[in-house]
Amino acid sequence: MSTRRDLRRCQALVAGLPLPRPFSVPALVDALAARRGRPIHVRTLPPGSGAGACGAWIRLASADVIYVEEKTSRVHRDHIVLHEIGHLLCDHTGAGGTHPLSRVLPDLSPELIERLLARTGYSTEEEQEAELVASLIRTAAQARASWTTTGALGEFETALGLRGTWE
Repeated sequence: MSTRRDLRRCQALVAGLPLPRPFSVPALVDALAARRGRPIHVRTLPPGSGAGACGAWIRLASADVIYVEEKTSRVHRDHIVLHEIGHLLCDHTGAGGTHPLSRVLPDLSPELIERLLARTGYSTEEEQEAELVASLIRTAAQARASWTTTGALGEFETALGLRGTWE
């Protein structure tokens, strides 16, 4: 997934997103759901799922559900959601209803689950692409942010590349 064409495609997907200002992952989820005309629900992975995943995206007939690991930091949780949004935006097909999470979500029949993607590694092109989209979303959000810090803290943020010198 290292071609320039792939990178440009991911950048175009992110450029077309309704990034909220100020940026937050829940606000992005809401804006993306409104744009797509179907709800996106973010839920925690069921305890004991045993799937070895920290995130999953399930496309249902009438909604999308993103599952995230419960016992992790807010920053990591947000990144997991952005990664799963990457799968959603790229329309990845994933593993179908045969994934191990299917057995811990008994209320979802295999017929209802059109797509299921679980994040367990980054070896496939789809995982790498979703990870790239997640990183590009975060970078775009930071670039569009309006910063209000001044003085030494503002200079420190600029030096670390956390905000542009144009602000």
